[in-house]
Amino acid sequence: MKFTAQQIADFLGGVVEGNQQEEVSNFSKIEEGKPGTLSFLANPKYQHYLYDTESSIVLVDKSFLPTEKVSTTLIRVEDAYKAFAKLLSLYQEQMNGKDNKSGVDNFAFISSTATLGKNVYVGPASYIGENVKIGNDVKIYPQVFVGDNVEIGDNTILYPGVKIYNYCVIGNNCCLHAGVVIGADGFGFVPQDNKAFQKVPQIGNVIIEDGVEIGANTTIDRATFDATIIRRNVKLDNQIQIAHNVEIGENTVIAAQVGVSGSTKIGKNCMIAGQVGFAGHLKIGDHVIIGAQAGITNDVKDHQIIQGSPAINIKNFQRSSVVFKNLPELRWEVIDLQRKVAELTKMFANNEE
Repeated sequence: MKFTAQQIADFLGGVVEGNQQEEVSNFSKIEEGKPGTLSFLANPKYQHYLYDTESSIVLVDKSFLPTEKVSTTLIRVEDAYKAFAKLLSLYQEQMNGKDNKSGVDNFAFISSTATLGKNVYVGPASYIGENVKIGNDVKIYPQVFVGDNVEIGDNTILYPGVKIYNYCVIGNNCCLHAGVVIGADGFGFVPQDNKAFQKVPQIGNVIIEDGVEIGANTTIDRATFDATIIRRNVKLDNQIQIAHNVEIGENTVIAAQVGVSGSTKIGKNCMIAGQVGFAGHLKIGDHVIIGAQAGITNDVKDHQIIQGSPAINIKNFQRSSVVFKNLPELRWEVIDLQRKVAELTKMFANNEE
């Protein structure tokens, strides 16, 4: 399906600058633009691609001021990135509408004590355990395991290979991507006199509130008791490990390969970059931003921006990084100064004689 620049601008509340009847039917990155596609420009470092892109339409901020001639049609909006995301959401809805699966496959197993809502899809080789409660419009793709006494809210999607252990709770409008494991045992062991480790039973569960999205192969462990809790609208990337008794506050986003140790509490509206490691039993405040590969070993107050391992205030980290990269040269300067001091000391000693 094709859309004109003016139709897109009307949908986004934007203004066309160029050919209002320019048509597009797909998307492309601005640096790899193709005729008939729409791109967006949000990051200034990509601005130079705008002047020779072959994309037919490009979304830009209303405040954007070009420094060269632009041959493509522009649509000016308040926020180009948000507008692009809105278009992608619309496109996805249309694509999903063509493949709106429903019904239970003959090769799925559903316990007689399970309750399914309206318009539920359960794919082949999926397993639904005893006393499970599944809401309306839920999509459960092939090879999904849903353990006993699990609750799943309306409009939630479980992609292939998702595993949800007994007694866990998944809210409304959640999306769990392939390979996600919810409710495996937390890593709890007690050392014994003979140096062996005795397992501590993990009898809690995991509670995932509404609007949470969890990336592929991310794992969230059940609590020792009570619950590991992921609050509403949290977004987790791929390959993240959330340990037992952790709590993540609403609207927090976490990038790939982050590890959160047991009983750490992360506040709301936080942004955590990739490969960050958290020690256990920490309290991370609200509106905290943590740079990539940081090591968090202490509590963090609200509204902090930190980086490094162990993590420190980002401005201090940036100042320190200037020193880090110059350490080899500084070492040779120190050695040269030591040699000169030794020579001067020897010279003064000779003069005193």
